[in-house]
Amino acid sequence: MRKRLAAITAAALLASCGGGNPLSNPDSISNPGQTSGQKLSFIYFQRCINPIYLLQLQVNQNGVVTTNTCASGGCHDTNTGTGGALRPGADRHRGGPANPANTPEVVRATDMYKNFYSSQGATVIGAPSESRLLAKPLLTVLHGGGQIFFNLNDVNAKRIAYWISRPMPQGQDEFSIAGNSMLDPATGACLDQ
Repeated sequence: MRKRLAAITAAALLASCGGGNPLSNPDSISNPGQTSGQKLSFIYFQRCINPIYLLQLQVNQNGVVTTNTCASGGCHDTNTGTGGALRPGADRHRGGPANPANTPEVVRATDMYKNFYSSQGATVIGAPSESRLLAKPLLTVLHGGGQIFFNLNDVNAKRIAYWISRPMPQGQDEFSIAGNSMLDPATGACLDQ
């Protein structure tokens, strides 16, 4: 009888692993899969987002304000950085889709694209407020580099939010010409609203 009771108890405990169980408790963990399959614009990234990583920006770290770049050593530099990998040498004019000789395969092998891929990976596409790429420099979540943007009105924060909130149309890749709609048609300047 004890063996039977132990077997029933063990089966009930085993059935409860990973969420739902015989007691109808809710799942412990919910990991919804990515549903959109959409990409962000490489065109906009190349012209408007990657240059932010190279700008000398004011950084507030524990009340001490200094000037630094996101791609500097000790921050996100690939060689000496501690917070992810950016390639500061990624030239915004190389590796882009503007040159017809650059196929997607060629572009995807560039440092610029590696920065794009890393940046897109820190976003929730279509949801800037849920994206680490924006939350960390705003210091709404822990960021070892301190506060970079003091509010969402910072021009760089606005550009990042704009980029994240406008994915390419369903079924189109990151090189879609739809990305051109995110630039001023007359000047090519970066739009942010």
